[in-house]
Amino acid sequence: MSNGAFRIPDPRNEPVLSYAPGTPERAALKARLAELSSREIEIPLVIGGREVRTGRIAEVRVPHRHGQRLARFHQAGPAEVQAAIEAALEARKTWSAMPPHDRAAVLLKAADLLAGPWRQTLNAATMLGQSKTPYQAEIDSACEIIDFWRWNPHFMERMHHDQPVSPPGQWNRTEYRALEGFVFAVTPFNFTSIAANLPTAPALMGNTVVWKPASSAIYSAWHVMKVLEAAGLPPGVINFVPGPGRAVGDPALGSADLAGLHFTGSTGVFQQMWRTIGENLPRYHGYPRIVGETGGKDFVFVHPSADVDASATALVRGAFEYQGQKCSAASRAYVPESLWPQLRERLLGMVAEIKMGEVEDFTTFMGAVIDRGAFDSIRKHIGVARASSQAKILAGGGCDDSKGFFVEPTVIETVNPHFKLMEEEIFGPVLTVYVYADIRLDEALELCSTTSPYGLTGAIFARDRDAVADLTRRLADTAGNFYVNDKPTGAVVGQQPFGGARASGTNDKAGSIANLYRWVSIRSIKETFDPAVRFEYPYMRER
Repeated sequence: MSNGAFRIPDPRNEPVLSYAPGTPERAALKARLAELSSREIEIPLVIGGREVRTGRIAEVRVPHRHGQRLARFHQAGPAEVQAAIEAALEARKTWSAMPPHDRAAVLLKAADLLAGPWRQTLNAATMLGQSKTPYQAEIDSACEIIDFWRWNPHFMERMHHDQPVSPPGQWNRTEYRALEGFVFAVTPFNFTSIAANLPTAPALMGNTVVWKPASSAIYSAWHVMKVLEAAGLPPGVINFVPGPGRAVGDPALGSADLAGLHFTGSTGVFQQMWRTIGENLPRYHGYPRIVGETGGKDFVFVHPSADVDASATALVRGAFEYQGQKCSAASRAYVPESLWPQLRERLLGMVAEIKMGEVEDFTTFMGAVIDRGAFDSIRKHIGVARASSQAKILAGGGCDDSKGFFVEPTVIETVNPHFKLMEEEIFGPVLTVYVYADIRLDEALELCSTTSPYGLTGAIFARDRDAVADLTRRLADTAGNFYVNDKPTGAVVGQQPFGGARASGTNDKAGSIANLYRWVSIRSIKETFDPAVRFEYPYMRER
């Protein structure tokens, strides 16, 4: 048995590669894209380290070229979920007892594998399966995953070093135990990094996991699973069970051994899962930990002192990168009358330059939205603006599903600050702008703070320092991630812990020590070296 006092290597953020013409990464990614695109694969479940094929088949298609099938995947049902739970409970016996540095080594090795030989595989899988451009894939499926897998072990080490004081005659210490049972991880389509982090953060802390990835992101999730296996993840620690929401979710949430839920997805689904957990409380062995990040109606508030070019650039990048399919995407903007003519001209000029198309063409800025359901929902929202006398489409608005699920970058101006598109999450490339009178700044700030039920991200633009301080204070409750003179997207692990409150989630900050605390059950141990041998106290004496 090793008795060294080991230190986790100091974490660092993975450098983002440029993929500029002539770079080796550009050539390597293009080659991997061609290779993956040329063959169709079959994706099984993974339960207890074994591949399981159910015969209940669904398809993975390329969003920007939906005539092409990338994969066929097997879907889990109640029987497979129960088998995954049993495998997780069995694996917990040894995994939770494994020294923390050994668990950390799996993620650290996975990070190095992803930074090296697996990098372009994950990037190409994310580009093809989720229609991300090379840059959006690089910051997601390479850099952010690597950051999660390097920084979380560092945070775990900091936790373990947080120990109580011990007065003379005592030794007080704290253990950070795995939760009793299994953690159910439910991951979304829009970030491969979230799909990688939600199962592995609890696993790092000694928990074992049943992982349900989004059906529209199975392709990249499968490759994440293969990286973890290559890094030496023991069988049963993370069980890969794709399938329909209710078919997987109901038996998982209904199990008496449910110890936690780690979720990113829609607000409605999260609320329903929380409700189900509440109804099932009497059957659980303990109170399940519930950690969730859901929707956003993220804002950019432009002050009259703002820089026009910086504001316009942030709006374009914040609203239209990855087709607006980020829970942090800029979806509503508040702009003063005094700046709107200049800002509108600059904004619309940039939007006119955006190229939309297949992401294998490295000159594109936008790909397709994820699937038919997303396409129809976004088109319906744009139709509301087109039919309303309170809104005007200034740019975009076109939707074409003939080859892929393409929605043009769309800018809408409304005279009603409570217009439907100012209040409802759209999850697509649609930015709605409300122009306020400069003299009604206070009213505009109140609208920004109270219009949306969400509280995920927001940005302010101002050059006046008094204004920066005032807006930051007055919008304190509007966003868990708040940006000053920057777009409201792009949080980096170790730099901006991510998460929001209000209807946006539990704000447990993925990519921080706060998230890891949610996946442990703390045991305090007091040891007395010279214990008392009589029961009475001094006050009981008469003299």
